Amino acid sequence: MPGEFGGDLAIDPATARGRGWPCLRQFCVFMENRVGRLHDLLRQIEQHDLRVVGLSLVDSVDFVVARVMVDQTDRAREIFRLSDFTFIENDILGVMLPDDPQPYVRICLALLAAEMNIHYTYPLNYRRGGKGAIAIFVEDLDQATHVLESQGMLMLTESDLQQDDEFF
Repeated sequence: MPGEFGGDLAIDPATARGRGWPCLRQFCVFMENRVGRLHDLLRQIEQHDLRVVGLSLVDSVDFVVARVMVDQTDRAREIFRLSDFTFIENDILGVMLPDDPQPYVRICLALLAAEMNIHYTYPLNYRRGGKGAIAIFVEDLDQATHVLESQGMLMLTESDLQQDDEFF
């Protein structure tokens, strides 16, 4: 309604999170550490025609955290909500491996020069133009994006995950 807080104001699309936003969505799924539970999770995802593009497991004696990235985030969110899996979502960077003899070193050096710590990373089942990609989690995603882009590295968006040229 006009006159109320934000009633007449349009939101600038550049500030809204959308398909062009230079971060990816990761689902962190908490499970009991028992035989068959990972199979249950992957069956739940893949039976709905979702493609797993990233998977990392952190386990302990009692539980496992599966970090999962898929090609269709919105569908995955709905499937997880309707399932018996406990999950949270967070943002993570997807970085194309640069054309370099030591692509990982180049990415790490760019973040090291900016005094940014990498909390974890894992490979993505993604290829474009013969190049692979990795997922990276750091404390300040915006700063890391700026640092990596200033070094000429390409960041993946959610829409990129649906345009993979090697794994379809």
